[in-house]
Amino acid sequence: MDIRQLTYFIAIAECGSFTRAAEKLHIAQPALSIAMKKLEQQLDMPLFDRSDRHIALTHEGEVLIQHARLILQQVEDARIAMDELKGLQKGEVRLGVPSMLGSYYFPDILMGFKSRYPRLKLTLVEAGTQSIRSMLLNGELDLGVIRSADLPDSLEAEPLLTSEMVAVVSPNHEFSQYESVTFEQFFSQELVMFKQGYFHRDYIDNVWQKHHLKPEIAFETNLLPMILSIIRQEFAISALLEMVTRHEPGLVAVPFSTPVHLNLAIAWRKNGYLSLADRAFMEFIKEHQRHRKEAVYR
Repeated sequence: MDIRQLTYFIAIAECGSFTRAAEKLHIAQPALSIAMKKLEQQLDMPLFDRSDRHIALTHEGEVLIQHARLILQQVEDARIAMDELKGLQKGEVRLGVPSMLGSYYFPDILMGFKSRYPRLKLTLVEAGTQSIRSMLLNGELDLGVIRSADLPDSLEAEPLLTSEMVAVVSPNHEFSQYESVTFEQFFSQELVMFKQGYFHRDYIDNVWQKHHLKPEIAFETNLLPMILSIIRQEFAISALLEMVTRHEPGLVAVPFSTPVHLNLAIAWRKNGYLSLADRAFMEFIKEHQRHRKEAVYR
């Protein structure tokens, strides 16, 4: 086996077709087919089920692809490590963040980091924490924000922040005059919620199931501006991080009578390689957090 064969093998598995894989790899399909036949001959076992128009992996192929992805990720890690001998003159930080943090917590951090390291590239992926966790494990992201409670054994993490989840309503809603609301009161209202896979939606789903309550979800969207607009126009209420209401006019935060605090962490692959750029970004976040704490106590 060589790196080229493994690259071809993964491309075919992901595309489900020799034709599409050849187009993606920019090589001729016959050359791709020959390369895979040679790999199967070397291993003395079939890797693809060719009985249908859609190519599928055999059991042997499913086993190999796990190792192939890890090998290619390690090759990429080695390339990055060699590039870093040149110092922080080049590199990329691939960061996954949930929607609310991407909008209200990270902008200052990202701009500050870019000002300090102008030659580094920042790639920000906004997604639910379940998707972020999968992308970390697959090597698609270097760093990602997830709930501390959702940390699998294959990831390492450092605490990032603790934030309160609150009911968010318009100033004209009756709840805006309440000091707090119960879960029963909250779930009696029409709700606008993020789709499943986002940490706050997953938490709210756990709450209503635990308390045997039935939610009235009138709107479901991953577009945060849409959620805020629906709340302002009094079509529904939602549950969001308190930091949102500190930056958005026309919204009122009402704590839950049983306070809800979410612990968020920044995670990375346990056996992965954190580049100089990634480590510099982690240190910059810690520095930013220290400055925020100092400002609070002044």
